[in-house]
Amino acid sequence: MPGFFKSKNSSDAAGPSSAASANWAARVRQGLSRTRDNFGKRLSGLFGGGKIDEDLYEELETILLTADTGVNATAWLLDELRRHVKRHGLTEAAQLKDALQEALVALLEPLAQPLETEKNKPLIIMLTGVNGAGKTTSIGKLAHHFQLQGKTVLLAAGDTFRAAAREQLLAWGERNNVSVIAHEGNGQQKGDPAAVIFDAINAAKARGIDIVLADTAGRLATQLHLMEEIKKVKRVIAKAEPGAPHETLLVLDANTGQNALNQVQAFDDALGLTGLIVTKLDGTAKGGVIAAIARQRQQKPPLPIRFIGVGEGMDDLRPFVAREFVEALFD
Repeated sequence: MPGFFKSKNSSDAAGPSSAASANWAARVRQGLSRTRDNFGKRLSGLFGGGKIDEDLYEELETILLTADTGVNATAWLLDELRRHVKRHGLTEAAQLKDALQEALVALLEPLAQPLETEKNKPLIIMLTGVNGAGKTTSIGKLAHHFQLQGKTVLLAAGDTFRAAAREQLLAWGERNNVSVIAHEGNGQQKGDPAAVIFDAINAAKARGIDIVLADTAGRLATQLHLMEEIKKVKRVIAKAEPGAPHETLLVLDANTGQNALNQVQAFDDALGLTGLIVTKLDGTAKGGVIAAIARQRQQKPPLPIRFIGVGEGMDDLRPFVAREFVEALFD
């Protein structure tokens, strides 16, 4: 793709500004330290000196693949670098570092689209994903994020299958001082998730709430009966509020690696995703999976990464900013 280079002064509309932006960039850098140790330091050694030759490209390919960048994204990045080298007559390995950063930014920027909260009131956000991806924790952090924007939030405990899910969401509600709509029940007496979320939407409309965050039970993409059930949940949401859910977000654990691509495809096919939340980037040395996701969607309408998680703190789930993310990968 000719012309992928952009000025380093270009900004990402999704990100915070001024001192807050600098603070968040530092958090991203800290959160991605494991990936940077695996990826950035190896790149620094590779680009430290010498000439551009086939051995360098082969070593770069290995580094990208071991960072979970994926075969397709790795091939695309190497093709972009080869074209750039030829176009500009580059000869020194050190000249490739900036070129690789800009190619990564170009690949990821279409995914850096902020979530719009003003398009409906209440804005209904449905969250889905496999067990253990961090859905319920992400909901708690999203509630905090939206409150900082001055929004009122209501939580819907639609994960009626995991015994502790209701209690976990109630704890997040108490921590954020927001209401949680939940039906009585336990692991032996499971409630209807669609009914819980239906009641939550009606409660939000009656109370003038800005945003509803709807939790759903974790499921594997291969569990076809459960995928049918979550389709039903989405249909019931649309009955409660025409046009809803306004956002259908898949929560992905960055440690999942290339299996994340299968999850994205399966949940998108079932639900028509509007975005992703990539969690636990601080816990993996292979943060390149975001590049793999970007490449998977490059020939389709982009599937935005609405938020990334780079730590366990309440403020460690923030909108995805492509350039900050890429710069945090490099030494």
